[in-house]
Amino acid sequence: MKVIAFYLPQYHPTKHNNEWWGEGFTEWTNVAKAKKYFRGHYQPKIPADLGFYDLRLPEVREKQVDLAKKAGVDGFCYYHYWFGNCQRELERPFEEVLKNGKPDFPFCLCWANETWSKKFWNREGNVAGRKILIEQTYPGDIDFKKHFDSVLPAFKDERYIKIDNKPVFMIYKPLNFENIKRFIDLWNLWAKENGFSGIYFIGYSLDIRLEYNKIKECGFESVCSCRLGEISSIFKADDYFIKKLFCFALNRVRWIITRSPRCYNYKKIFHKLIGNEEIVKEDVFPCIVPNWDHTPRSGSKGYLLTNSTPDLFQKHCEDVFSKISSKKEENQIVFLKSWNEWGEGNYMEPDLKYGHGFIEALKNALTKFDNRV
Repeated sequence: MKVIAFYLPQYHPTKHNNEWWGEGFTEWTNVAKAKKYFRGHYQPKIPADLGFYDLRLPEVREKQVDLAKKAGVDGFCYYHYWFGNCQRELERPFEEVLKNGKPDFPFCLCWANETWSKKFWNREGNVAGRKILIEQTYPGDIDFKKHFDSVLPAFKDERYIKIDNKPVFMIYKPLNFENIKRFIDLWNLWAKENGFSGIYFIGYSLDIRLEYNKIKECGFESVCSCRLGEISSIFKADDYFIKKLFCFALNRVRWIITRSPRCYNYKKIFHKLIGNEEIVKEDVFPCIVPNWDHTPRSGSKGYLLTNSTPDLFQKHCEDVFSKISSKKEENQIVFLKSWNEWGEGNYMEPDLKYGHGFIEALKNALTKFDNRV
């Protein structure tokens, strides 16, 4: 098994975040001000071993890798932001990792190709409008080349994760990119000109059952399956109309009466997060998910998983590992969402409630399927 964890490089002040959200803003700003919305709601979530860290510090990045290795994680997949016309955001932590050669830990990139915006809600809890902060654009071939050249030093780094001499590069919103086939063709060409066999493109999918064929038709080598971002679609795809109608009505009534967020029980839903029929395909890489709680960012308009524990996460991991254990060894790849998305309650790093519980859970699950740990 190879486990690659998504990594958010947000935890340091930036010029634009200061302008949009206030001086000194980082993800910790949302984490620290999070509040409970119902009895038993675990908020705020407070980091333990690493505290409210700053990713400009190399010591923090080294400690993160120490913890990741303890969990059995094989590498980080850094979120990468390129909005077109050479406009980047949050690039400093990864650039320092690349420049300094430390930590000595495998990595790859996931292009988070989506527009950043600030949402506004009405009294009914629906999105009433949004202000665009940075728009994701795809200017064309010249920009594609500049983008490629900007990541080429990373591709050439011996730590960069490669499959069949192809640097792994994930695209978060593959179907939002109208000219994606042209982009893939050009990047494969330029990669071969630089001594690689091409690029190993992975398309991220929010609903593998609906998107698998579309993503593959665009030229992607593989698909990463995680339905967490559109959790309501799990119920929309359910065959039982009454069940999904009831879930929708219950969440709606709860919000109207209490202004509390939509809640989904982790125990009942984790086995539906990956697309059970699809993940046995050799070219589908599933995600394992420790938890989710978007309320630090979106307040009562967000949604969350309740009752997530290290024991249940271990069962989730074992379930996923068992389903892919019959694949070819080189395709037994799992993405962990995520290592440190604290503002979405989606992290593995130690907190004051569970300590190293989720780290130990992943380690224990891997031990049953892989003798490396």
